[in-house]
Amino acid sequence: MVLISVTRLRVRSFIYLPQFLRDTVKSMRQAERSIGFLGGRLLVNAKKVFWTTMSWKDEAAMNAFRTGGAHRSAMPKLLSWCDEAAVVHWSQESSELPSWQEAYRLMVKEGKLSKVNYPSPAQALNRIPAPEPNRLERTLKPAPSV
Repeated sequence: MVLISVTRLRVRSFIYLPQFLRDTVKSMRQAERSIGFLGGRLLVNAKKVFWTTMSWKDEAAMNAFRTGGAHRSAMPKLLSWCDEAAVVHWSQESSELPSWQEAYRLMVKEGKLSKVNYPSPAQALNRIPAPEPNRLERTLKPAPSV
């Protein structure tokens, strides 16, 4: 079974956006080079909202990515940089990434809000706004094996 991971983050102020974007690029590169990474997408929405969906060989591969490198160093900063954060994981047979609508449906049904130091009114009310698919989307692909 393949593990699918979906995250949603909203950066609370433009002042944090340059640092957030720098760490996002580093984390995307890390994911693409990670053992067990099968593919992913990044969606950028208005109001400084970022969605990711990633496919992993298994939970161990996803956890190795999450707890190492650029991603690990970025995670503590998100407590202050973001005012909304949520995550959901599930297993499925196919490595095919879900549509953004399906990712949202499962986020609302089974997702968990992540701790942030300055929650928005939506976060405080356990509300997760839907993604807005648009042209600001990047596909992530595993780096070729050498």
